[in-house]
Amino acid sequence: MIINNVEVEETYCEAFKGTCVRALITASDEEILQRAAYDATSTPGAVIGRVEGGVERFVDASQTPDGRPGALVQFWFGLDDMEKFEVELSYRIRQDILVKPFTSLFDATPHPQGHIGMMKQVGHCGDGFEWEEKDHGRDMIVVPIAIPDFKIERQLGYQTGIMGANIWYMCQTPEAVMEAGKMALAAIKEIEGIITPFDICSAASKPETNYPWIGPTTNHPYCPSLKPQLDNESKVPENVHYIPEIVINGLEMDAVKKALQVGIEAVTAVEGVVKVSAGNYDGKLGEYKIDFKELFE
Repeated sequence: MIINNVEVEETYCEAFKGTCVRALITASDEEILQRAAYDATSTPGAVIGRVEGGVERFVDASQTPDGRPGALVQFWFGLDDMEKFEVELSYRIRQDILVKPFTSLFDATPHPQGHIGMMKQVGHCGDGFEWEEKDHGRDMIVVPIAIPDFKIERQLGYQTGIMGANIWYMCQTPEAVMEAGKMALAAIKEIEGIITPFDICSAASKPETNYPWIGPTTNHPYCPSLKPQLDNESKVPENVHYIPEIVINGLEMDAVKKALQVGIEAVTAVEGVVKVSAGNYDGKLGEYKIDFKELFE
């Protein structure tokens, strides 16, 4: 399959189910808002049993309950363990949002299948002095802190979504890596309900590993620096020196497919991108197989 004169392999990307909490951070200061949003979602960790997240988009004051600038963020968990998810999520909220001056956190999950209570792991940061009140039509917990006060909605909704959809774009130059990646991320940002937890990722991994205590390790057949020693095992094409990846998580499958489509169209428009493929693992990773050819039919 050829798009913008670049070969797009007729393959599929493998993806899996995950649980997502979509939330809205608000703040009185836009710089603080950005710090809170990016700090809270900065470390992708689903493959090692932790939370991973991303900033979906920033919204203006007219779109938030308290009339302040806001950031829609997503927090994802890949294990079937809601107690652990609650704890891991609380670390992100407590360490990266609560500590930022004049921030609040509201539920923004569009179709919740359940809710996680925020009192046990977050509200009790008030050491027993916390209280509940109705604010902006929401049931809020008020956590008394030194810059009064952090407010968080009493329950955050969660829903099942799709994690790990991906694009590999194979490049000749480092300039192509960055330019194509930035163009793809900009295009994907326009799709509602989507995040790219790693943005431009330089470390594609594989399920099998020689060191299971680490978790996923390098996908060695696709490492350009290993090509001379791997001989026929290497899967790096000729004239390819870089194989970055863009990972996509989304609340709905249709949105994930659209994000893959616009991402592929974006990277293939950049000089120095010679091929597009995807990470798939013979069904070992997840139940979804998203066919690239079908994206363009």
